[in-house]
Amino acid sequence: MQKQPNSRYCFLCGLQNPIGLKLAFYEDQDNRVIVRYVPDEKLQGYPGVLHGGIISALLDETIGRTLVQYDKWAMTVELNVRFHKSVPIGEPLTVIGEMVRLRSRTMEGRGEIQLSDGTTAVTAEAKY
Repeated sequence: MQKQPNSRYCFLCGLQNPIGLKLAFYEDQDNRVIVRYVPDEKLQGYPGVLHGGIISALLDETIGRTLVQYDKWAMTVELNVRFHKSVPIGEPLTVIGEMVRLRSRTMEGRGEIQLSDGTTAVTAEAKY
């Protein structure tokens, strides 16, 4: 897998953001973007459960980063998130994003968050 660049102040990947997550995003051989992350309690919603806004941000960034390999940056137009299971705090997560379609001015993608046992907890579809 190839590591993607980090930014300075992005909440998710910014290395100089004092309150950021400092995540590392990778491209796999199938052109998907993958990040592995263990959320801690400062990001919980209900006790022991990752906040839905953080979940949405993880999916938004991971899906959107499928454009990095094309040297394109885009803004989110639409993000639809479906919560199938609670996402626990303190357990490893795998976030996967993939491009579904790239047109001249829009990209459509999808993503999911997998729990440590491999089950899918959250799915998303997005346009950029």
